[in-house]
Amino acid sequence: MTEQDDVDVIVEQWRRERPGMRPEPMAVFGRIYRLSRLVGDAQEKVYAGWGISRGEFDVLAALRRSGEPYALAPKALAAGLMLTSGGMTGRLDRLERGGLIRRTPDPADRRGLRITLTGEGRRVVEESVDAGLAVQRRILDALPVQDRERLGELLRALLAAAETGA
Repeated sequence: MTEQDDVDVIVEQWRRERPGMRPEPMAVFGRIYRLSRLVGDAQEKVYAGWGISRGEFDVLAALRRSGEPYALAPKALAAGLMLTSGGMTGRLDRLERGGLIRRTPDPADRRGLRITLTGEGRRVVEESVDAGLAVQRRILDALPVQDRERLGELLRALLAAAETGA
């Protein structure tokens, strides 16, 4: 068992100030939020070594995961990353200026575009994904393997409940 953390302090303060309140969810979601922020910040620092932000990494990774020819329509890319078209445009502009993606006409739709990973973009995402995973692995290594697997299952169930509005 680990020591008491800042989230425990917050929960105890609520218990003291509002004895009828049941603040246990704060303990779970407060830690999820803090963990996400800390890991995200660590990954942001790692990706900076390749001259990209975490959001730009997400675009490169989505293109790489799509398989050859590593190309997607901007709308599909934005939908997969849950971004507005405006948010996507800024990322694409920066990645294109950096030579990591290319915008080309969509051969299947004269009015459309395809966003394609360049050779340099593929190199950057291949290297940076490994570095980002190393950050995550280093943190997860604090738990035994069976606990990691169970945590993954529990988080999947919580995510499903949140997505369905349960």
